[in-house]
Amino acid sequence: MNIFLVYGGKSAEHDVSILSAYSILKEIYYNYYTVTPVYITREGKWLKGNEITDPSQVNSSQELILEDIGEGLHFSDIPKENTIVFPVLHGPNGEDGTVQGLLEMLEIPYVGAGVLASATGMDKIISKILFKEAGLPIVPYFQVKVIDWHVNQEMVISEAESTLSYPMFVKPSNMGSSVGISEAKDRNELVEAIAKAFEYDRRVLIEQGVQAREIEVAVLGNEDINTSVPGELVKKQQFYDYESKYISNEVVPQIPAKLSEEITKTLREYAARAFMAIDGNGLTRVDFFLTADEEIYINEVNTFPGFTNYSMYPRLWEKTGLAYGDLIEEMIQLGLRRFKARQNQSLKDR
Repeated sequence: MNIFLVYGGKSAEHDVSILSAYSILKEIYYNYYTVTPVYITREGKWLKGNEITDPSQVNSSQELILEDIGEGLHFSDIPKENTIVFPVLHGPNGEDGTVQGLLEMLEIPYVGAGVLASATGMDKIISKILFKEAGLPIVPYFQVKVIDWHVNQEMVISEAESTLSYPMFVKPSNMGSSVGISEAKDRNELVEAIAKAFEYDRRVLIEQGVQAREIEVAVLGNEDINTSVPGELVKKQQFYDYESKYISNEVVPQIPAKLSEEITKTLREYAARAFMAIDGNGLTRVDFFLTADEEIYINEVNTFPGFTNYSMYPRLWEKTGLAYGDLIEEMIQLGLRRFKARQNQSLKDR
């Protein structure tokens, strides 16, 4: 079978995508597959690399993969028989349903969540609405549109302060990997944080800050939903940004997290319910807050979480009993099964 592995992209998470793609390229079972890497530049140009048939062809540095890239990709180049696309894309223009919608139109199977789950999972505001509807606990929040911010900043700040108390966390609605997120401890920091978040999106989420542990659960499946053991992100400070997460490695994963059986059971149940709330398929990582009083709040979901050497999603499954290579294989098979089910449904509709 042919895998077209798509990575890079126009989002701020471009570099994380390259790291994730390189890790996956090293672990795919090449006795079953050939892989064609497809790199999307920061400017949005699609480029096709040389076919990979053995892990020895994957260079020791992810930057060297780009030296093999040749002519631009034409969609007519993608054979529809014995082919699956593996979108290793994080953030907007990749994890948000855009690429998934394109592949649906082309009737090509792909790994990961569908259009709806990708779009709603990527949008922090919409996903909160869905989680609340599903009966999942969420922290108080306030949303800001860019037009309101430009028209009357003072009114926005006053409404945020009347709804929430400091500290607050300010996030772009559509972004991941802690990009554009800031902690605001007073009014001046709130103004700066909102302005920074608007650099990444036209809608901004302001959340009530809570003193809590950060717990993550991995989900895998289609209709058959499986959850991993919970893991905790142990950090020296309450808030960590993109650099702490991917560059300085100041965040240390504790897997499994030190939790009671009851809390573990609840977290895994909530993770499955969140997966169903967004109509999930394939894979998702569900992030939670756990307070000292053992109150649980769902924070967000990631429908294609990082697959770097430091990423929680593959580590969570490894500790649950599913090795990295087997995890990739299961994700591919889930994508193929989902495509076949949709094709069968289409035939019935006709």
